This record gives sequence, C-alpha cells and structure tokens, in this order.
Amino acid sequence: MRNGVNVLSLNSQMPWYHLGELARSIMNKTRCEWAGSDPLYVAYHDNEWGAPVHDDRTLFEFLVLEGMQAGLSWLTILKKRENFRKAFDNFDPRAVAAYKADRIAALLADAGIIRNRAKINATVSNAQAFLKVQEEFGSFDAYIWGFVNGQPMKNAWKKMHDIPAQTDLSVQVSKDLKKRGFYFVGPTIVYAHMQATGMVNDHVVDCFRYNEV
Repeated sequence: MRNGVNVLSLNSQMPWYHLGELARSIMNKTRCEWAGSDPLYVAYHDNEWGAPVHDDRTLFEFLVLEGMQAGLSWLTILKKRENFRKAFDNFDPRAVAAYKADRIAALLADAGIIRNRAKINATVSNAQAFLKVQEEFGSFDAYIWGFVNGQPMKNAWKKMHDIPAQTDLSVQVSKDLKKRGFYFVGPTIVYAHMQATGMVNDHVVDCFRYNEV
C-alpha cells in the first residue's frame, strides 16, 4: 500500500507469532462492516480509506482506479493495483496523457489490468484533463479540495446502510469534472473518490478509524 502496510506482502516475512499478533489486531478492532476479513481489504480500510490525500499523483491514482472499478468490486481493483501502477507509469498523469495508439493497444493486451477500451481511453483523456486543471489551479489538490473549503466533511453514520451512494455535492463535482473533459466521473464514482481521499469521513461512528482520520 502507498500509505500503509500491505498485510499480504508481510506474510512471507513475518514469524508465525507475529502473524498471530496481526490476526488478533484485526479481530479485536471494530471496523466499518464493508472491510470484512480479507487482509487486503482490512489493510486498505485501516491505512488509507478516509485519510486526507493532498498529493496530486495519489489523487490521480484514485481517479483511475475508481473509474476502472465501474461495474466491478473494489477488491478486484485492489488485487490488481500494483499491476495498474506498472501499466500506467506509477500513475504519472503527464506520462499517461501522452499515450498513443500503440501504448493503448499494449494496455488492452495486458491481462494484469482491466482490459476495457472505454476505461483505458478515458484514463488517457482524464490525464489530459487533469493536467489542464493543474495548470489552471496550480494543483489538482487545490481544485478538488476547494469543493469542501479544504477541510474534510465529517459525517456520523451509525450503520453502513445509512451511508449514501452519492450526495448533492458529488453531483456538483461530477458536473464540473465532466465540463472539464473527465470521463467515468458520475456522482457515485465521485463520491467514492471523496470518501477514499478523505474529503469526507464516512467511517461509521463506532469504527476505530472514525476519530483517527
């Protein structure tokens, strides 16, 4: 993981007694229900989801991954995350914006990622739009966080089913992104981006991360 510990990558290195401690840590904490018990999902929940992100490359990474997720599970995307990093030049928007037909063809042949032509083409277009936003606002961070006045919105949901799939604000952000040439940025995808990057804290109130992020 970029901002935390990838549990799966540790399994081959940790002594059995440390693995036991890790398992107890996973079991003894109250989390958002969606985190489940899959170590990859748990690590993502515990170390990334909802933590404020202000690095432009990481913000672009989440835009790419959330667009790729459309119609799929987030766990599917997490399992392919390192493959995406390699395939898309570590999510460098300037590099991705320059992709031509031959590079797109190579991506469509890459079994390690989601081989969807519309999503791959959208990623290239989004990188180009991303650079224009950076030029206009100084950074994508300044642009996107401007919608929440630079401060995370903290909700107080008690149950996962209380959390909305989209909000009036995500509709507004979606419309603005589309106007700027972004694709696969509907209100639901935008709200997922806001949750993932900490623009909104949607951890349920009894989750141990609620007051940490």
